[in-house]
This record gives sequence, C-alpha cells and structure tokens, in this order.
Amino acid sequence: MRENNFAIIMAGGVGSRFWPVSTAVHPKQFIDLLGKGESLIQTTFNRLSQLVPVQNIFILTNEAYESLVKKQLTEITEEQIVLEPVMRNTAPAVLLAALKINKINKDAVMIMAPSDHWIEDEAAFSVDVEKAFEAARGANRIITLGIRPTFPNTGYGYIKFDPQEEAQVKPVEVFTEKPSYELAQKFLSSGNHLWNSGIFVWNVNYILQAFKNNLPQMYRIFSVETEVFNTSGEKKFIKDTYPAAENISIDYGILEKEKGTVYVIPASFDWNDLGTWGSIYSESAKDDQQNAVLNVRLIAENASGNIITSDKNKVVVIDGLNDHIVVDEKNILLIVPKEKEQEIKNIREKVQRKYGDNLG
Repeated sequence: MRENNFAIIMAGGVGSRFWPVSTAVHPKQFIDLLGKGESLIQTTFNRLSQLVPVQNIFILTNEAYESLVKKQLTEITEEQIVLEPVMRNTAPAVLLAALKINKINKDAVMIMAPSDHWIEDEAAFSVDVEKAFEAARGANRIITLGIRPTFPNTGYGYIKFDPQEEAQVKPVEVFTEKPSYELAQKFLSSGNHLWNSGIFVWNVNYILQAFKNNLPQMYRIFSVETEVFNTSGEKKFIKDTYPAAENISIDYGILEKEKGTVYVIPASFDWNDLGTWGSIYSESAKDDQQNAVLNVRLIAENASGNIITSDKNKVVVIDGLNDHIVVDEKNILLIVPKEKEQEIKNIREKVQRKYGDNLG
C-alpha cells in the first residue's frame, strides 16, 4: 500500500518572526535554524520519505522559492513542485495538490505537513502517521495529529476530544482557533484538549468531495481543466487561475465545516512548530547559565536565559543581559527581550519602512 501514500509539504511562508535571519528572499524553511546540518524543509522531506515514496512527495511553495526548493531537494522533479503565483493561504494550495494527485492515483491517501516543524522522535512520528494512513484509506475522514499541550499557548488551535474514547483514532468534538489566555488555561487544565499540529491525513477522493461541498467556487475554478495537471500546461493554468481563489486556510475552509468526519490521534512524539525565537531557544542546547548559543563563541557574565546567534561565528561578550534575543545577521543587529518576540514582525516592518525592503 506504500505506493498509495502521498505527501504535500507546505513551504510558502515568509517566517517573519525569525527576522532578520528569515527574510522574504530566504525564509526560515530553507534555513538550518537549529544548527543540525540541514534546513527545516530538508528535515521534513527526509522524515516523510520514510513513509512515502520520494516521487509521491509534492512541495507547495511561492514561485519566488522555486530555485531554493530545487537546490535543497535535488531528489524531486519539477512536476513535484506546485508554485503559487500569489499568497492565498493553505486551502487553494491543498486543492491543487489533491487534483494533481487524484490524476496520478485515485486510491491515494495524503498527508499534509508544514515544512518548518521540529520532531525529535521520528520513529514515533512514523507510527502515528501509519495509523492515520490506515484509518483514512477508503473512509470519509480527516485525521489530524494532536499534541498534548504543555502551557496555555494562545497562538495555536485547540482540539476538544474525549480522552476516555478507547479507539486510537478519536472523534473531534470542537476546534477552537487561537483562544484567549483565560480560555487556553481552561483547555490546559481540562485534560480533554490537544494542540492542532497542522498535520492532516485524508484520502484524495474524500478531500476533493469536501472542497466541492464546502468551497464550491474554488473547486469549480480549479477543476475546470483537470487535464492540464501534471502536464506542461499546468504552470500557466495555475498562474492564470490562482489569483481568483479565495484567501482561506484549510482549517476555516474545510475542517470547521465538516461535521462528524474529523478525527484526532493524540501524538506520541514530541513537537515544536518553530514559530518564534522562543521555540528555537527551547529546542537548543544551553550553557551552564541557560544561554542558547548558535554559531557564536560566547563569553557571558551575569547573563542567563538568552538566545544568541550570528552569521559570522563571532566572539560575543555579554554582561548583565538576561532573557533576550540577540541576532547578528549580515548588516542587522537585533536585541530584544524574549517577552517581546511576537513584536519582531512589526519591528521588521518598521525597519523596512525606514531603510528599505532590501533589509529583509
């Protein structure tokens, strides 16, 4: 059945919260943020290739990143890269990929995975995904992998389920997207909520029907010329058609509208969505003062809880600085408190307005 397994890797984001390392020209999914010797998209590709034949893995990305994908993923063909001419969130990209895959294999089961997540225990990941593949074959189900929450994060979606349900694949009761801090605290203490990892599995026939039912206009736009998929005419069709698609996520466009068909597998692997510098700090090795040091030779006095990175392997001396993000990247030096990491996107915009877009 392995030949029926397909994967789509979502790799179109800019990663603005990792500025100035991640830029619009070279975003975070193409960077070795954790110093592991390969970029995040390479790590994701290698992880999925343990479950899915290489020729069945498709990369969905912005057309500006075509050369980066080809350079970093030399194993794939040009036909496996789906280029978005404009940003339209995840739903249109998923529909395009599903139409391509359906033309190749009508018995396909698909996993949708972001390109920038960090998963340490890849063996446990494989076990959970195999469960999801088997549960999705021939069944009208969307299956997500849910993560046990460890703190009241307001930036994640939450999945309510019944922990007493004996089946490994459990029905989802409610999705709640980005709750308030107070509500996230309640979810954490309840024991019946999981973080939505953004990793989904379904069979191709079912997801196409779900698009037809829930996003009919988008389905009509993209299915009007299905014969062009996987041919030389595909790129032009996408370039001409894609801008007319609604800007909507798969979560809002499909998951929240499907009733009684969405299931969750509580994940047995550790997971980090690597959305901010704080998430990199949590995954990095620390010195004896709990400083995370990346590509830096550090001398620290009365300094703890910092994350320090440089593109030049500099000697960095810090005295009296605690819980800060210090990023030295090309012609930019960023020093901000970790508690303000969510403001980095706005800082980037201020810098661009004052000094020009060429700064990231």
